[in-house]
Amino acid sequence: MKPENIFRKIWNFYAEGFREMGSWGRQVWIIILVKLFIMFVILRLFFFPNFLKSNFETDQDRSNHVLEVLTKSK
Repeated sequence: MKPENIFRKIWNFYAEGFREMGSWGRQVWIIILVKLFIMFVILRLFFFPNFLKSNFETDQDRSNHVLEVLTKSK
């Protein structure tokens, strides 16, 4: 079998599955996509700010801070 033939069969398998999916399946996928959007976009913006960019002016300052934190002995 050619590799492109295998990929085409995999693609057709999933495409046919999504085409034959009922209305409940589409609603479930919409819920999944909304949850992923909330997790990766909204939460990142509000709860995970860019600490290095906001606290250090230059790339050199940022790299020095990271190096200091990583090599600090406990």
